Amino acid sequence: MVPPSRPGQGLSSRHRRPVHGRGRLADRHVALIPLPSSRERPAAVYRLHIANKNYSSWSLRPWLLMSEMAIPFEERLTPFVADANWASFRAFSPTGQVPCLIDGELAVWDSLAIVEYLAERHPGVWPTSANARAWARSACAEMHSGFRALRDECPMNCGLRVRVTTPSEPLRHDLARLEELWTQGLETFSGSFLAGETFTAVDAFFAPVAFRVQGFDLPLGAAARGYVERLLALPGMQAWYRAALAEPWRDQPHERKTLAAGERLVDHRDASTA
Repeated sequence: MVPPSRPGQGLSSRHRRPVHGRGRLADRHVALIPLPSSRERPAAVYRLHIANKNYSSWSLRPWLLMSEMAIPFEERLTPFVADANWASFRAFSPTGQVPCLIDGELAVWDSLAIVEYLAERHPGVWPTSANARAWARSACAEMHSGFRALRDECPMNCGLRVRVTTPSEPLRHDLARLEELWTQGLETFSGSFLAGETFTAVDAFFAPVAFRVQGFDLPLGAAARGYVERLLALPGMQAWYRAALAEPWRDQPHERKTLAAGERLVDHRDASTA
């Protein structure tokens, strides 16, 4: 989980709180909560705390999973602010980090824990096949704890396009392993997504990598590139991307880390906010 980088301002009246529900993905801030079907538990809508959509890869994972699976939730976005956000984030997260899911009086923190919590309550979070489920959980755990060079050298920054000047050996290793893993899933389970034909939690976990591939033009083969394109085309990914470009905040530690990778080519946020 990425620790916040600066003390935040809690949500003010200016921060909109969108509710996402079943049917067409709610990519605008509308407080529309659909009635639950007979298969859904009659409970209050979840509250998902996230940080900047332009930077927060960990926030994207549960947000995208819930959006694509039409699990109703209320979004609470607290932006990164200078130096340290720990105290501000502690208002809703025991670790002072994001994401954090609130269900009534219960807080569930860490993206992997959130996914498992949702899987106990909503069918389809994991693949139905036991073999696919085991593979998907293993791949999620690997993404959760691994790919350090990819995270460090190519941080998620939806708006920026950067040409990587000299990929390090650890980054090359991570990209080779990434392609190997994706190819294994696509070929073994013969679907458009990693564990079959249906989007599941394992795809949500690799969704931030799709933004990294797009932002840094990372070298991948045709099958892996095709998978990236399918992820980027998801309604949830497009909604997240539009919102990321429209954000007014620029967190300088994140910006500097992105630009350290190479040559700045274009910032698509400039056009979005012009």
